[in-house]
Amino acid sequence: MAGNPFSRRRVARRSLAALAAGLCVTLTAPVVAMAQVWVPAWLASPMPWRNEAAANGAPPLLTDVTLRQDMLMATAATAVRVRFSNELGETPLVIGRAEAGLKGGAAQPLRFDGAVRVVIPPGGFALSDPLAVAVPAYAELTVSAYLPEETRPAVRLGPVRIAAGDAAPADDAPLLRGQGVVSAVLAERPTAPAAVIVAIGDSITEGGSTTLGAHRAWPHQLGRRLEAACPGAFVVVNAGIGGNMVASDGRSPSLVSRLERDVLAMPGVTHVVLMAGLNDVRQKGPARDRPGAGVDEVATGYRQAAQALQSRHIKVVGGVLTPILASPVAEPVIPGPTTDDKRRSLNALIRHGDIFDGVIDFETALDDPARPGRIRPGAHREDGYHPNDEGHRLMAEAVDPAVFAPSPCSVSRP
Repeated sequence: MAGNPFSRRRVARRSLAALAAGLCVTLTAPVVAMAQVWVPAWLASPMPWRNEAAANGAPPLLTDVTLRQDMLMATAATAVRVRFSNELGETPLVIGRAEAGLKGGAAQPLRFDGAVRVVIPPGGFALSDPLAVAVPAYAELTVSAYLPEETRPAVRLGPVRIAAGDAAPADDAPLLRGQGVVSAVLAERPTAPAAVIVAIGDSITEGGSTTLGAHRAWPHQLGRRLEAACPGAFVVVNAGIGGNMVASDGRSPSLVSRLERDVLAMPGVTHVVLMAGLNDVRQKGPARDRPGAGVDEVATGYRQAAQALQSRHIKVVGGVLTPILASPVAEPVIPGPTTDDKRRSLNALIRHGDIFDGVIDFETALDDPARPGRIRPGAHREDGYHPNDEGHRLMAEAVDPAVFAPSPCSVSRP
């Protein structure tokens, strides 16, 4: 990036793994150094700015405000680095200053090559300098960024708080659903975990149908379960995006096309849980009068994703697609295979197609025994399609930890 005025502030499309490599902490003993391990402790995938506010949502355009995001940290940390993303932004992202700290505690300023202010051009990101802070596993880290100029946040929807001017929102500020500016938090650890797991997929992984700000998506609930049974051994982070498709771009880049940025660029990843495909095959349009993708097209996407990850020595676990017959999405409008026909074909491929290194049966976890093909009562939102908090709990409990690694401690299945 010769000649780029932003390159000195780590604003680039470079790999986080490369940026994280080589960091070390010098010990008190002379000429003795111990390399530290950096892993992703929290993820939120970039998503194009949407000029609309969601229900209970933040305004899409922000000017002269401070935006706060509270992140559930998937591992304990001795230091953190915060990744601010404008990779899918349309205009420069100006951060007047930023700070981070444990929720309810004192915040510390973040710096970027020592500077307080950073300007991130469209297509770029900024990775903060390491900030020494002791973070317990599954504590909330609060990051606030002052945005002095008009800002179009381009990270997936999630819980945010907003305050006017250069002042961090208080803990009791209204919790809104809006796009953020932080796409990852890296955590420094003294040792590598047994497995660093990235869950990637659509809204059923993102967890937008769970209680806002409660961190109850299945990856969060799985991570808590593994941490309680086996402290420090597993790290589970969430790269789901609502509406995401496997093989085609839509409201966000396709799953296949975003693997490099959202998975491969993250340091230390050992496993991916991939669950997506319903948005590809469902009938399209407000009237659902256009056909969705065919099973073969999605299958090709599965194979491309698995091969890209496996070639980098990352194990890929397929998530069996969840029931949909209680949802209007499943009602056929045009002739041809129904959305549920395609879902069942994809599930047969996930289970038996020799694409994945392992399988998690989310379908059985949610299926209503009295009405097969539908999510069981009490486990879904009103739409019959998206699991609620209880549904995500059932999904998390369906995971056998042995699919990731022989555990150094015992993790029982419910």
